[in-house]
Amino acid sequence: MATTDPTSTTTAATTATATAVTNGGGDLDQGRVEAFTQALMGHYTGAFVTLMVDLGDRTGLWSALARGPATSEELAARAGLVERYVREWLGAVASAGIVDYDAPSAVYALRPEHAACLSGDGALNLAPVSVMAGHLAAFLAPVAQAFREGGGVPYERYRPEFTDVMDGLNRRVFDELLVEGILPLAGDLAGVLEAGTRVADVGCGTGHSTNLLARAFPASTFVGYDLAEDALDRGRVEAAAYGLGNVSFVRGDAARLPAIPPLGAAFAFDAIHDQVDPAGVLGCIHAALEPGGTFVMVDVRASSRLEANLANPMAPIVYATSTLHCLTVSLAGGGAGLGTAWGEELACRMLVEAGFGAVEVYEAPGDPLNSVYVARRLPAG
Repeated sequence: MATTDPTSTTTAATTATATAVTNGGGDLDQGRVEAFTQALMGHYTGAFVTLMVDLGDRTGLWSALARGPATSEELAARAGLVERYVREWLGAVASAGIVDYDAPSAVYALRPEHAACLSGDGALNLAPVSVMAGHLAAFLAPVAQAFREGGGVPYERYRPEFTDVMDGLNRRVFDELLVEGILPLAGDLAGVLEAGTRVADVGCGTGHSTNLLARAFPASTFVGYDLAEDALDRGRVEAAAYGLGNVSFVRGDAARLPAIPPLGAAFAFDAIHDQVDPAGVLGCIHAALEPGGTFVMVDVRASSRLEANLANPMAPIVYATSTLHCLTVSLAGGGAGLGTAWGEELACRMLVEAGFGAVEVYEAPGDPLNSVYVARRLPAG
């Protein structure tokens, strides 16, 4: 029985396509066409593999496989799933090089290094990133409509699923890095929080960041603000489970943050760039801080200039996420439409224009996708 080499088949098809296009009237470089076709197919392959990573996360297969090598039958039993589906999924992730497969024993294995990036409660678990891709893909049609007609897709259309996606992306990072990694970048802020002050967490989502800070600094009072009541309800439930009496959650527009009584500190975690009125939000945060108060803003690590981002391997994710969510939710409200890649240069300029003094920028510890901005309201006089 004859066998077919899939590599040679792909190459032959690519060559035929390039020849056909060239003969059709364009004087193309056939080598470049072949190289780009292979690169494009790589992007397409990555998109489908991303869905398989998402599926493994949703079904608990990564956690089950991290417990040790298994046949498809053993893995299905371990995860409580249907074997035939598990076997097909294993074919996808094994051929993608994520999972090892031993043909003689029909055993699949997840290397410890791969397991660390796909399972567990640590910040290194990147499986939730795949969930974002799958969620945003559902909005291709309405975003395409906005391309033609203007406007955008309102934030409400993305909920409540978006609440779960963002919580999955951020929860482990906050657990490991918020108090021990991010906060020390803000100088003496930890000491201020230990002594006791009022704090706002702007765009807090499910409020996990707010609750972690409130638990770490019981002498301070924390208020989490967000537009999503369903997300805030989850923050309230978690606060009660933690036994916290120094935290509350308020549904409200960040551009209307109350300035009285004044705040000693404010935080915003990936919440500024998709605001309808980001300049207004920054201005309100500045006005709400007491003189000498500190604002800690965590936002996407990028340049404001496209040419400076072209070599950044994360840039395609940043711009694509912006197109399918951050940009469109801002434009849906007639907003500024900064986009996810508003960048360090523009972020610093807007912070200064809002009234803050010198801005310090750091790479977020353990989080290469984000930067930490530390800005302070200048002391009176």
